[in-house]
Amino acid sequence: MNHRHLLPEEIDLLLDGEVGFGVAPLRDHVQECAQCRARLDDAQLVAAALEDLPHFSPSFTLADKVMAQVPVFVPWHVAARDTAVRWLPTSTAGRVAAGGLVAGAGATLTAGAVWLASRGDVVGVATDVAGTHLRTAAAQVLRDGMVTLFGPAVMDTLQHGGLVGLGAIAAGFLVAATASAFGLRAIASAARRRD
Repeated sequence: MNHRHLLPEEIDLLLDGEVGFGVAPLRDHVQECAQCRARLDDAQLVAAALEDLPHFSPSFTLADKVMAQVPVFVPWHVAARDTAVRWLPTSTAGRVAAGGLVAGAGATLTAGAVWLASRGDVVGVATDVAGTHLRTAAAQVLRDGMVTLFGPAVMDTLQHGGLVGLGAIAAGFLVAATASAFGLRAIASAARRRD
């Protein structure tokens, strides 16, 4: 006699009508154990109720609907190829014309690159001018930001005093911040004492 109750998996074996090496002792246990017999009867009632339910099959478009919502990773080179294929004309004459346009654009870009490479002085001057304008614009944006944040007096002090002026401004800011923190702490302590 088995001295333990059946596990749910063992009840499932009996419920499914399995036959095999280990099923006979399980059947013998159910004959002797009222609690396991009751559990098997309950499982048989549930299985019968489930069998009586109507069987539904999913729509034939279910897989398409599910897959439409699944994000699929497409590598960049596959996406680029697919885009190029969509843009290609389907007719032979259209493909020849598109090939001619691409070849013409490539030849123009190549000629321009060769001309720029042979004219290093023009490229150097253009780069220098662009760099100067970029530095000037960045300095002006930085200056305007400083004036907006700290006011024109701080900017004048910074321009005239250099690093010493910057150090004085930073020290003044730290002193003011520390004094404000101690002042707020004193106010909070006084308010707590009054309560």
